[in-house]
Amino acid sequence: MHNLDNQTIQLALVALVALAMLIQAIVLVAALIALRKLAKSIRQEMDDLRSAIKPVIESTRTLLARVAPKIEEATADLAAISRTLRNQVADVQVATDEIIARARRQASRIDSMVSNVLDTVDQAGSFMANTVTKPMRQLSALLASAKAVVESLRSTGGAARAQANRASGDDLFV
Repeated sequence: MHNLDNQTIQLALVALVALAMLIQAIVLVAALIALRKLAKSIRQEMDDLRSAIKPVIESTRTLLARVAPKIEEATADLAAISRTLRNQVADVQVATDEIIARARRQASRIDSMVSNVLDTVDQAGSFMANTVTKPMRQLSALLASAKAVVESLRSTGGAARAQANRASGDDLFV
């Protein structure tokens, strides 16, 4: 076997290539079988998932079909309530503005009335002061002159004493 000729080497190489192709074919068949099993298990899992999700989707559809008109009705009611509330707020605002305007007019009227009353009281006070004070001054002056006359008559020689006091510089005590 020391004699290896060209044909023998080629035959050995062909046998090795055939063996490698056989191994490769076996590996590919094994991969194909594994992929089929994997695809089968994935398909099974998907079917299980579909069967589990399908009732949930159907119940959700049914719920939405039942609830959708109620939601639309509630939305319409809320819109109507907000419209009505907006109108009522506007009416309250108008009424409030009107009340405030009336209160301002009344306050102005009361201010005018109080000012008139105070002006009248001031004028009446001035009139009373002039009416009472002027005659009182005149009466006071009349009484003072009467007192001076009586005192001068009481004192005998009052005029002579007054001249003597003036001459001596004591006229401050007269």
